[in-house]
Amino acid sequence: MNLAIEDTRVNERADYIPADDDDSCDALTIPAELGGLRLDVALARLLPEHSRSRLQSWVKEGHVLVDGGVPDVRRKVWGGERVDIDVPHPPELAAEHPEDIPLAIVFEDEHLLVIDKPVGLVVHPGSGNWSGTLLNALLHHDPALAAVPRAGIVHRLDKDTSGLLVVAKTLAAQTELVRQLQARSVRRHYAALVQGVLSAGGTVDAPIGRHPSQRTRMAVVGNGRPALTHYLVRERFARCTLLECRLETGRTHQIRVHMAHLGHPLVGDAVYGQRRSGEALLDGFPRQALHAFRLGLQHPASGADMAWEVPMAVDFALLLERLREHSA
Repeated sequence: MNLAIEDTRVNERADYIPADDDDSCDALTIPAELGGLRLDVALARLLPEHSRSRLQSWVKEGHVLVDGGVPDVRRKVWGGERVDIDVPHPPELAAEHPEDIPLAIVFEDEHLLVIDKPVGLVVHPGSGNWSGTLLNALLHHDPALAAVPRAGIVHRLDKDTSGLLVVAKTLAAQTELVRQLQARSVRRHYAALVQGVLSAGGTVDAPIGRHPSQRTRMAVVGNGRPALTHYLVRERFARCTLLECRLETGRTHQIRVHMAHLGHPLVGDAVYGQRRSGEALLDGFPRQALHAFRLGLQHPASGADMAWEVPMAVDFALLLERLREHSA
């Protein structure tokens, strides 16, 4: 069975990537041939390694000066203006230090690093997890990643979701991968074991945003961001169904929220599902049954189409094996 899965925490915005390195950009002079363009458009032409959204955010936050003054992002330039950019520093920079944490590397070249993330590994330092993360492991694996925002991380997997995750090794590669995420051209597939029996596949087209009262959770809400998940039935059991889910968008917890919205939450999902199903095998599974099985994208430097697949995580594979034994 060819299943594929991907990140439940992909953020497609170009401004997802935080500030660059510790040095400010040299002063730029707007050339005459860019006269008449908006400032953000002109900067995107001059600095193609940065996304336009990132440059816009720097202008809005006061990190860009034009002839010594703070400009409006919609300001037009006419050529000859001096532009100074003070690259901001992410507040989590202090937590970004190398740690010797083993990595399961699926692919690596001078532009990309593809990781098979194990269950339990947090992707990025944050509240309660300021060390022992994938980011810390990446900085130990390749110290040069310290010069790339978030050590090259462009999308995430939840702590208890296993599987494929791509890391950019250069700023240009990072910006290009974020653009691909925006264009929905990154192919992300997941294996998801859900509670209950589904008769057929389908599509969930339902916006996702913060839960109106439980702010640590996401939910289907009318004012949420567009979210689209396609799913196929791959195998049925007495009280659960194995799905292949394909993401078109990458909202936080997207698959988990969409499956719960259908009335079929993921097995083991303590946040969006019910821990007790009456089936001992399912109730004993300690995490959401979600695995990023396949990842496809265009190489950010060569443009070549690339794809990777990894076997099911050991605990997930064992659960399926036991379910099949009980169904025999």
